[in-house]
Amino acid sequence: MVLCNEIKKLLVDCDITLTQLARIIAEKKGKHYTIQNLSQKLRNNTLNSTEIDIIMEALGYRIIFYPKDI
Repeated sequence: MVLCNEIKKLLVDCDITLTQLARIIAEKKGKHYTIQNLSQKLRNNTLNSTEIDIIMEALGYRIIFYPKDI
């Protein structure tokens, strides 16, 4: 399962547009971030971990890593 596809589903569930999300990322990163940039990164599955953290926080989710043997 590709994480970017899951993010797109969460955006719909949370009623947040790509434009709104791009603004949130720009504010958190403190630099210019366009909807085109975000859309391309989602399409190409090239979001970095900082961007994923910001997105998950904005959507009210978190990603948790745990060992396979639990």
